[in-house]
Amino acid sequence: MKWTERDIPEQKGRVAVVTGANTGLGFETARALADHGATVVLAVRDVDKGRQAAARMSGDVTVQELDLTSLESIRAAAADLHGTHTGIDLLINNAGVMNPPKQITRDGFELQFGTNHLGHFAFTGLLLDLLLPVPGSRVVTVSSVAHRIRAAIHFDDLQSERSYSRVAAYGQSKLANLMFTYELQRRLALHGTTISVAAHPGLANTDLMRNSPAVLRVIAPVIAPLISHKPDMGALPTLRAATDPDVRGGQYYGPDGMGEYRGHPKAVESSPESHDRTVQQRLWTVSEDLTGVKFPV
Repeated sequence: MKWTERDIPEQKGRVAVVTGANTGLGFETARALADHGATVVLAVRDVDKGRQAAARMSGDVTVQELDLTSLESIRAAAADLHGTHTGIDLLINNAGVMNPPKQITRDGFELQFGTNHLGHFAFTGLLLDLLLPVPGSRVVTVSSVAHRIRAAIHFDDLQSERSYSRVAAYGQSKLANLMFTYELQRRLALHGTTISVAAHPGLANTDLMRNSPAVLRVIAPVIAPLISHKPDMGALPTLRAATDPDVRGGQYYGPDGMGEYRGHPKAVESSPESHDRTVQQRLWTVSEDLTGVKFPV
């Protein structure tokens, strides 16, 4: 059977926080959860765009300012959420940047590693106390098929200060997302409530592709219908990871088509590199040091 949005269980009474939810995959994820009764928080950098997105959704949807390139903003957002919610059922780490020119965050991190990994690492750590007491709560972190491309965590040059490759930096950040997911799950397993799961959308036709090489942007209208799918389909692996009652901690969901580029969501395998526990634990320690965020697990 093919899992679809219709398979999402009733979400009434559940609180979901979705980062980057004003457009693309995040929008479709938040919309589907709201349609099924969840109280949804759109955690976005641009509040005006977030409000516009919320106006296109049904149900109980609010907007929370969150700039993942700023640890100050991340701490402020977490404090706001502690003031408005006594518990969180779903934290969906969806926001991301892909293949931009070399840039750094407000805290001096390479933009892709800083946003995609360190920002979500810090945000999760600061909110985890709101998830731990909630039965069935989940942290879902969105990775990418790109975690296999030039895959390595470059501890000797994490911020790409010596050399910068858009593709390699993106691949490192998406590999880090998976390593974070797996190490977090091992720590959560001792508590028996919250689980950590990963997902990837395959190739989804979203604004995330805007920084792709020019040649890809030119041929995209021709090849996109053949190898990619629309954002609502790309969001399904995340939605399944977040809501399917049969999901187990540490699983990874992606499309079931050739190359995992498109299709319906199923449990998939990540690269051998992503399962290196020594690197996972070292990355965790480095991430705590860089962000100043310590987890309660």
